[in-house]
Amino acid sequence: MITASLILNIIVLIPVCIAFIGDFEKMQKSAGIFTPARGILLAMYITILLASALLLYFQQPTLAFALFIMQIVYKILSPITVRSIKNPIVISNIFIAIFHLITVYVMINSDIVKFDTY
Repeated sequence: MITASLILNIIVLIPVCIAFIGDFEKMQKSAGIFTPARGILLAMYITILLASALLLYFQQPTLAFALFIMQIVYKILSPITVRSIKNPIVISNIFIAIFHLITVYVMINSDIVKFDTY
């Protein structure tokens, strides 16, 4: 599941980043015209893309777990912050969050990630 979630990130983010960089009309309909906020979102997407590629190569479950948790939180918050559930980016965020949530659940139940108590 970890590999599947990382590959999902890569498969989704490559065309999304290209569309953001190219400022394609379809992307403008979903994300609006280029603004500093959209540039910051692109930076976050590129970071997640690079982190996913590195984690696919280096196989660090604890780091992957942290990445997935961060993605789940921001993706689930997106309908609230965008103030719409109908936006295509919000819709895809929800589906990806559900996929990553399943991965996190499997990771916890498989003892892949261990939580030390102090």
